[in-house]
Formats: sequence, C-alpha cells, structure tokens
Amino acid sequence: MPSALKISKGSLLIAKPFLGDPNFERGVILMCEHNEQGSFGFVLNQITDLFLGDVLDETIYQDIALHLGGPVEKNTLHFIHRRPDLIAGGTEIMPNVFWGGDFDSIKMLLNLNTFHADDIRFFIGYSGWSGGQLDEELKQDSWIVSSTNSEFLFTTPPENFWREILRNMGGEYRSIAHYPIDPRLN
Repeated sequence: MPSALKISKGSLLIAKPFLGDPNFERGVILMCEHNEQGSFGFVLNQITDLFLGDVLDETIYQDIALHLGGPVEKNTLHFIHRRPDLIAGGTEIMPNVFWGGDFDSIKMLLNLNTFHADDIRFFIGYSGWSGGQLDEELKQDSWIVSSTNSEFLFTTPPENFWREILRNMGGEYRSIAHYPIDPRLN
C-alpha cells in the first residue's frame, strides 16, 4: 500500500486535505533528499505568475513557467529535468528525473528549441525540514508518501497533480482526491 512507503529521495509527499499549512495546501512535493540532517524537495503543483525569462538577465525565448518550490529561500532558482543526455552534471533523484546540472547548457538549449518545456521544471525556492522534523510530521499523519514516474511528473498539469496522484493510488486515496478544499462551502 502506498502510504506505507518509506520516504526517500524520489518519494512524493502528498499533503492531506486538512494539513492546515497554507504553504502546502493540496501540495505534492518531490523529495530530493531525506536523511538525518534534514530533508528538502520541491512543490510540483504550485505555479507562479512568473516565467524563467522574468528572473534572469539573459533572454529566454520560450515562456517557461516558474513553480513555487516551497517557502524557503524564494530568491533561489532550482530545476529538475529528464534529459541527462543533453544536460551534464545533474543528480538522479529517481529513475529519469535529475536535479540540477549545467545551467548554461539549459539556457542555450531552450533558446535553440532543442529542449522542450515538458522536459524541465523550474522552481523558485524549495521546501525544507531540519533533521527529524519531517519524520515527526509523518508520525502526526500530515502527509501521504507515494511514488510516481517521470512521465506522470512532467506531463500532468500542475492544477490536476494532487487529485490525479491520489486517484492513481486507488482505494481510500481515490476518495480523498474528491475532498473539497473547504467542506463548509458544500
């Protein structure tokens, strides 16, 4: 059963419907690291009104949306991708999903239209937990731990991500996918 999965690099953290933290409401976080010193990852389904070209000095000809990776250090830019054949230096966090790499190559490939926008996600900021903090939140039953594949991760529209990952998990999670954001409004 997916909820019994142990959290690790490449896991998905899915916010329970009544988590109570506006930073992660209906959030799905791709974990890039989880160890005794702490954990960090990127919220996959919160898009900003900004594009990559808005935050760089260089011109980027493609309109690549920026995601809000989390509430920590929103002045930093991060990326994940699924093209290690074109981008050197990334760290594999799950099969066919890499964090980081040669940013100059990415800018060039984007401007040459060699690299498709569905192969990369850019994030402003990240989600982070100090050592033991995330484990405590998991004990408090704040998150569902699951997994996915690179195809689902890069092709599912952000506004559908939370609901679709829960539907795909089936069982009780399928019914959670239909919880209203505010049950008082029903």
